[in-house]
This record gives sequence, C-alpha cells and structure tokens, in this order.
Amino acid sequence: MYLKSLEISGFKSFAKKAILNFTSPISSIVGPNGSGKSNVAEAFRFVLGEQSIKSMRGKRGEDLIFNGGGEGGARVNRASVKVVFDNGRKILNIDFDEVVLERVVHRDNSNEYFVNGSPVRLKDIVELLAHAHIGASGHHIISQGEADRILNANIRERREMIEDALGLKIYQYKKTESQRKLEKTEENMKSVESLRREIAPHLKFLKKQVEKVEKVQQLREELRAFYKEYFKREEVHIKSERADIEAVKNPLMKELEELDKEIAEARKILESSKNRDAKSDELISIESVLHRVRLEKDAIMRDLGKIEGEMGAAHRTLYKEKEKQAREESKTVYLKDVEDVVSKASLLESISEIKNLLLSFISLHKRREDSINAEETEKELESLRVKKARLEDSLKKIDEHEREKTLDYNSLRQKIEKEKDSNRDAEKNVFKIIARQNELRGALGGVKSREDKVILEEEAFKRELQEGYVLVGRECMDYKDLAVSDEPRFEQYDRFKSIEKIKIRIEDSGTGSGMEIIKEHKEVEERDDFLARELTDLETSRQSLNNLMAELDARIDVEFKEGILKINSQFQEFFSLMFGGGSASLNVIREKKRKKKSDTDLSAVLSEDEGEVFEEEEGEEGIEINVNLPRKKVKGLMMLSGGERALTSIALLFAVSQVNPPPFIILDETDAALDEANSRKYGDMIANLSKYSQLILITHNRETMSRAGVLYGVTMGSDGASKLLSIQFEEAVRVAK
Repeated sequence: MYLKSLEISGFKSFAKKAILNFTSPISSIVGPNGSGKSNVAEAFRFVLGEQSIKSMRGKRGEDLIFNGGGEGGARVNRASVKVVFDNGRKILNIDFDEVVLERVVHRDNSNEYFVNGSPVRLKDIVELLAHAHIGASGHHIISQGEADRILNANIRERREMIEDALGLKIYQYKKTESQRKLEKTEENMKSVESLRREIAPHLKFLKKQVEKVEKVQQLREELRAFYKEYFKREEVHIKSERADIEAVKNPLMKELEELDKEIAEARKILESSKNRDAKSDELISIESVLHRVRLEKDAIMRDLGKIEGEMGAAHRTLYKEKEKQAREESKTVYLKDVEDVVSKASLLESISEIKNLLLSFISLHKRREDSINAEETEKELESLRVKKARLEDSLKKIDEHEREKTLDYNSLRQKIEKEKDSNRDAEKNVFKIIARQNELRGALGGVKSREDKVILEEEAFKRELQEGYVLVGRECMDYKDLAVSDEPRFEQYDRFKSIEKIKIRIEDSGTGSGMEIIKEHKEVEERDDFLARELTDLETSRQSLNNLMAELDARIDVEFKEGILKINSQFQEFFSLMFGGGSASLNVIREKKRKKKSDTDLSAVLSEDEGEVFEEEEGEEGIEINVNLPRKKVKGLMMLSGGERALTSIALLFAVSQVNPPPFIILDETDAALDEANSRKYGDMIANLSKYSQLILITHNRETMSRAGVLYGVTMGSDGASKLLSIQFEEAVRVAK
C-alpha cells in the first residue's frame, strides 16, 4: 500500500485525534449525513497543501479548526493533519522509506508544514508531491460535485484537468517556475543595463582622464630620456669648463702673486733708496691707493656677481610663476564639476551660502599659492635691486677714484720716463710691474666672467636635478654611465628648451601623478566589465529559459495528445460498459473568438447586413467531449439527463485514472445518483481501478461498500465532534441508512 494512514486532530469536526489505517486496496468511509465523513476528504486536501479555504467549505483559516459545540465540546486552538506514505518504491522523490507529511493551522491563520518532523515550505510540499502526480486537488480527490465539473468546465479548464491527470502538472510547474525565473532574469537585465547606463558617462570621463594620464606618462618617459642626456652633458660641460678655467686661471694667479711680491720688494727698495725724492714718494702713495682701490673693487664685483646670479634665478622663478598664472586664467573646468556645484547650490536657500559655495569652488580650481609665490619673488627681487643699486653706486665711486689715481699714475710715469737719470731704475721697475699686473687683472677678469657663467650654469643644473627628481622620479638620476658624444653647445640649449616645453605640457595637464584616476578608472571599468559579463550570463540564462519553456511546451503537447488517445480508448470502454453501447471521445480543438472587424476590413463587407461586422480568430487549445448514447438520438452533453451526465462523468474520470494511475484516489459520494443496476457496474469499475490505485470511498451506496476491504464509520457525538468507529460491513450498511 502507498497510503498507510491518516491522522486528524482538531480539524473541522474532528475535535480529538482520529487515525485511519489503510490496509486494503479499497477502504470505505460511511456514516449519516452531517456526521463529518466528507471532512476526511477535506483533511486530505488540507494536508496536501490546498490553499483555497472555500474549496474546504470555509472562509478563513480558523474555520478549519474545531470550534466547539454541543455538550462540553470545547474549542481547540490548532488543527493538524498527518498523512503517512509507504515510500519503499520511491514514489516520492525523497530518500526515506516512510514519509510523513503534516500541516498545522492556528487561529491567527498561520500555517506550518513538516516533512518527517522537519519544518519545510509549502513550495517544498508541492514539489515533492508533484513528482508523484499528487496534489491538493485534481483527478485523485473527487467529490460528487466535482465529478460533474469536468463536464461543465470550458474547453481550457478541461485541458488543465486532463493535463493534471496525465501527470503533466510537473511540467507545468517547471514551466511556471521558468516563466517566473525568466521575468526575474529580464528584471535583472533591465537593472544591470540601467547600472551600465548610469556609470557609462563617468567611465567615459575617466577614460579621457586616463588617456590624459597616459599621455602625461609618455611625456614623463620622454622627459626622463631628455633629462638623462641633458644632465650627463651638463655635468660633462661644467667639469670641462671648470678644468679649462682652472688651467687658465692658475698660471695668471700664480704670476700675479709673484708680481705682488716683486712690487712689495720694489716698494721697499724705493722707500729705502738714498735717491728717494718727492716723485718717488708720490709713486709709492699712488701705487698703494691703486692697490687698495682694486681690492675693494674686486670685492664689490664679487658681490655684484652674486646678486646678479640671485636676480637671474628670481627672474626665472617669476617668469615660470607668471606663466602658470596665465595658464590658470584659461584653465578648463569639467562639466561634471560644474554640474556638481550647481546641484549643491540648488539645495541652498540663502545667497550668502551660495556665494561661499562658489568661492570655495573657484579657490579649489585656482592655485592661489602661485600668486602668493609671485608676490614673494617680486619682493625678493626688489630687495636685490636695492642692494645692486647700492653696490653699483659704490662701484661708480671706486671707478672714479681709480680713474683719478690712474691719471696721476700715468702723468707721473711720463715725467719719470723723460728723465734720463739712471737713478730712476727702481721707479721704472715699479711701472713695469704695475703694467703687467693690469694685464693679468684684465685676463683674470675674462676668466672671472667665464667662472661666473659656470657658477650660474651649475646652480641651474642643480635646480633641474631637483625638478627632474620631482617630475619623473629618481630614474632620471641614473645618467652617470650614459655615453655621449661631442656636440655644439647650442644643441644642449635646444634640448633644454624641449625639456621646458614638456614640463609646461605636464603642468597644463593638471592630472598630478594620475594614480588615483587610474585606480578609479580600473575599479569602474572592472565594475562595467562585471556588469557586461553578468548581462551576457543573464542573456544566456534568458535564452536557456526560453529554450526550456519551448521544450516543455513541446513535451506537454506530445504527451498530452498521446494521453488523449489512451484516455479515449478507456473512455469508450467504460462508456459502453455504463450505457451498454454508444460512443464517447475527447477531441482537441481550438476555441473560436469573435472580434469586431477593423475599418479597413469594412470595405470588403459592404454587402453584409447593416450592423456590426465580426470575424473569427483562433483562441486557446482545449478539450471537447463528444458522446453518442445507444438507441437514442442524443448527441452532445447538453442533451444528457442528470443520471446520464453522472454516468458519463464517472466513465471519463475512471478512464483518466486508468491511463496514469495516481498512488491513491479519494471518491467522495460520486455514486450518489446511481441506481442499483448502475451501482453494480460502478462497483465493477472500482474493483478494476483498485488494481492500479489505492481507493478511499466515502459512500452511502451498499454495492460500493461491498467492494471495500476496510470500513470506517463516522458518527457525531453530543459534543458536536466526529468520532471514528471500526464497524462490520452489515453495521456500516445500517448506519448509512
């Protein structure tokens, strides 16, 4: 036996626990009207997951719970029904040899479901039963009213009943699940597409920014290469110049030192000479003054050179800062940033708040520090100009003093040289030494100019080293081992101009290091790629679901039509048995629908009668029942009497059950309208049907009772509760009366 037992507790009229054990292929439940025997059939519906309270003769969940009545019949707060299946042949898709399904309803209308004592969802119950062609309603639970329902149903409803009986419900369930998944998939696709549309503008913006960053990185690579060669050549040039200057300067300095010693000796000789006169004293005085003036002039010249170097550096800094300011004036502000500030401004109420927002926006996009640095550089330049002016004024006075003394010196020299006195040899030697000193100082002045130039070049070189380190990193410092060939100096100047141009382009890009932009672009791009892959997966899933639904439709269609052929064979057999001949069959048809013709079609039917014009179109596919009674001109369901309709419905239901037998069938007084002769035929059909399905019969019919192996009697006590009795067959017949 598939169905082992049913336990009812607190359900409808069964106040106390009642257990029905099904140990026979046919079990019969009998009892007087109103005793609650039909509640047994409804208990089956309930535990198998029926959700329509109306089909169980109630309005809400608490109507299914025993509400008390009669003498001492106290109401209960919950109703439960358990059904036990023998699953040794695995009719249920679960790895247990015995399966217990239980459903509990509480007075707050809440429901609980259990499988072998473990809580589950209604969905789990439905799926488990669907594999065994069992459900809360359908061809295996048939009441007296439902027996005729298949005849009264429209063609589409009949098709659903037949599909359920043929075990196609599992396919319909899969199709419904697929449709639900398809709808969810399409919703997800819309959501993913919406997300991609949202991030697309930002991704496009970031892509452009990354392209800028990549261009800047290319510029940095180009700058790094320029810098390496520039640094190497500049270092070689400075070393070469310094070496050359030292080679020229050292002999001059050495000779000048020797001349200083000689003139000191000559001065001593002149001072101690016995031939010393006024001209000699004047020469000594002029020479001392000139020596002091020239030392002072050299010091001023050194200070001037230093100041001019500082002013040159300041001028270059100021030029760069002014260039930055000029570029800032025409700086590009991205539309997205403007839209953001407009969006924020729209949320503000006061003018002052909006003004502050705009000022902060402007300050954010304008480098104020450049302006501050320019002002500081201007102040520094002005201070250097003042110092330079003072030194130049001092130099002017020194030059004037030197010219005066030089004139005195030249005049004295001419006077002494005119004298032919041999005693003037000491003075003439002094003149000779001073003349050579002047030549050496002139040569050293040229060397000093070269030296100052090299100093400025070296300072510029050091500044570029620092800037290069900031702009392109320490890689630009790895120039020591770089091999370079000789080239004209102007090519190095051109190289520096190229470096400056690249630096300006890097500064104008405004991307900084670009690492944050690249990181954000990578994250957004990965997000977009993920969404794209998800969209592809969803599209694949949608296609798979559509294919699955098409396959299910094809399978349902094939199995349905094959089932119709088998049902028709059994239907004809049972119909002939019930009516002693005749014919009966099920036909698959499409319903015809009428719709009003459009205006374009009206011109083709001008010859039709006045009034609205309709045309037919095919609707859904369904089932039509054709019957032809023997010895009567009765064709069609509409012409059958009540008894004939009952026999026809029974023949059809039994035929359906024979084609795809469910594990059990519950027949609730489907034989009520049968006379004695037809009851015997009904009993024969039941006996034949019990070979394929376990039968539970709720009946008053004596012939039907006689076919049962187990009888249960249901009575109503004084407390208003149903009671279950185990009685003999004869007693069951008496109670039924």
